[in-house]
Amino acid sequence: MVLVLVLGDLHIPHRKSGLPVKFKKLLVPGKIQHILCTGNLCTKESYDYLKTLASDVHVVRGDFEENITYPEQKVVSVGPFRIGLCHGHQIVPWGDAESLAMVQRQLDVDILITGHTHRFEAYEHEGKFYVNPGSATGAYNPLDLNIVPSFVLMDIQAETVVAYVYQLHGDDVKVDRIEYKKTAVAS
Repeated sequence: MVLVLVLGDLHIPHRKSGLPVKFKKLLVPGKIQHILCTGNLCTKESYDYLKTLASDVHVVRGDFEENITYPEQKVVSVGPFRIGLCHGHQIVPWGDAESLAMVQRQLDVDILITGHTHRFEAYEHEGKFYVNPGSATGAYNPLDLNIVPSFVLMDIQAETVVAYVYQLHGDDVKVDRIEYKKTAVAS
């Protein structure tokens, strides 16, 4: 069992002061092996906080990043999965399934993780898995002021990913479970 925290679009301190307290209580050091962040951490302090949760932290550059040395895209291998990471502001139109599929093919990944829309979304398309963890802080975006704070915790077990989606509705944390199995490629 390998736990991968997937989050992004924190926008601290410009749009939100920090992660929701209920999320901070769930995210404890020593339990998570990898963190994949879709960007817009905005400050070194946000990155430093993630490093307290796991030593293996991967971040891509968002469109409001203080640290411009983060890469635009990144591919990370976790177990048998190749995972692509991209903020998502480069995808036109934002969050478009066909445009995302093109990036998935370019990166040659099993799982593509993007952000930018601040809205959680996960689905399977043509045998690949697509995840947008939403905004972990619930930061607004220019098109929507009512964003539900969310993040995803992926449990990787052999050829299966169990994605637990955490969403904060008022004072309640709602958790949903989504499963993705890597399909064998016919030779």
